[in-house]
Amino acid sequence: METIQVVLDAKLLRATDRATRRTKLNRSALIRDALREHLKRLEIGELEERDRKGYETAPREDHELSAWESEAVWPAE
Repeated sequence: METIQVVLDAKLLRATDRATRRTKLNRSALIRDALREHLKRLEIGELEERDRKGYETAPREDHELSAWESEAVWPAE
């Protein structure tokens, strides 16, 4: 691990400290977890955007998807 310095405004610092008490994590652990989650959401968003653009440039025809329709049907009870 490396130590860095992060500047937070007073309101964000108070919210961070409240969250540390609720979660029983220290500031560093809470900030690490929040940053990991944020980076994960960014990556997912970028992958979704890449897929969206791919489907826009090469849309599928209905007959290409019909083979999968039976996979999406709930089995009868």
